[in-house]
Amino acid sequence: MVSNIKSQELSDQEVIEGIAKGSTIELEYLYTSYFPMVFQLITKNNGSEDDAKDIFQEAVIVLYDRVNSGDFVLSSKLKTFLYSVCRRLWLKRLSKNDRMSFNVQEHEEIVAVESDLLEYQLKEDQFLLMEQSLHLLGEPCQTIISDFYLRNLSMQEICEKFGYTNADNAKTQKYKCLQRLKKLFFG
Repeated sequence: MVSNIKSQELSDQEVIEGIAKGSTIELEYLYTSYFPMVFQLITKNNGSEDDAKDIFQEAVIVLYDRVNSGDFVLSSKLKTFLYSVCRRLWLKRLSKNDRMSFNVQEHEEIVAVESDLLEYQLKEDQFLLMEQSLHLLGEPCQTIISDFYLRNLSMQEICEKFGYTNADNAKTQKYKCLQRLKKLFFG
């Protein structure tokens, strides 16, 4: 059943309505769609996988209780709501366990959840676009840029690998490749 849910996108409203009706499909959808985000949040902030599961479970219960209270209105994306609840629960747990040295309310004022999610999504989109641009760039540019920036090969090593007459010619070729990549990425 979970594999069908993962391939099917549900709107936030469909999830809320399903939870209100007591359907388990929407709850399973929440787990498959949003747990990885919470897992990353918790494990990058002094937590374990079990901590992430506990926090996510608590957040789903909060959502469930709010939906069933009858007056719940979702004023943001469901993803944002869950992230915010999980983040707040985790910060409270850390504070309670003395794993951090600042007040939860002070920290909440410093970083807004919306901006965290937006920044994360923007970076993911940029990485995907860069990957696509590199793929469209073709050879030998794709390999030259990967060799220089990812594998940290010197211009001399690239010169020898591609048979250029000298490192300056390899550097010129790398520059031309970067210009093409910029056009693909920004164009």
